[in-house]
Amino acid sequence: MPDSRAALWALTHAERAALADDLARLDDDQWSSPSLCGAWTVEVVVAHLTAGASTGRMRWLVSVLAARFDFDKHNERRKAEHLGTTPAETLERFRAIVDSTTAPSGDTAAWLGEIVVHAQDIRRPLGLTTTPSIEATTAVAEFFAGRDFTVPSRTLIEGLRLEATDGPFTHGTGPLIRGTTIALTMAMASRIVYCDDLTGPGLPTLRDRITGNEN
Repeated sequence: MPDSRAALWALTHAERAALADDLARLDDDQWSSPSLCGAWTVEVVVAHLTAGASTGRMRWLVSVLAARFDFDKHNERRKAEHLGTTPAETLERFRAIVDSTTAPSGDTAAWLGEIVVHAQDIRRPLGLTTTPSIEATTAVAEFFAGRDFTVPSRTLIEGLRLEATDGPFTHGTGPLIRGTTIALTMAMASRIVYCDDLTGPGLPTLRDRITGNEN
């Protein structure tokens, strides 16, 4: 993992800029398409990313308190603030935070994870081929493997061995799962469709855990 917050932020900014370039090529129907992120459309995911990069620790705490610790309500309110009246306006708002270092906490690798995962939540269903950099995905994979944060990533891979086929990431002991760094990262983020890109004797266990986590 990069050894400084500055390096992690630089990767975050680069991945946001790459997603903004992809979004600029979408038509209105694509903006309203489903993403991999539950019931959220592409446009809602973008608004969520904008909200996260616009909300510092104090504002986040005030919002959570106002929602009485209902995090779904908190997220819905923040997304609504950053949705534009048109996809073009939503994209403009997202472009405005590309270089932001504002975040609800100091877990910089987690906010790199936000853009890496949500960018693929958008790209995969639309068939977009842009892939985050190996440096970015390796940093996120290492963070996810070491800690449950907004997703139960560490719990999902407990007792399993993960090995990237395109980079240096490896983690754990036990039945092996191999694949690209982004596929391993997205599977740790509970995106079961990415299990189709993985191989190894540990894969059925991971599939079962992700499915159980969705229920």
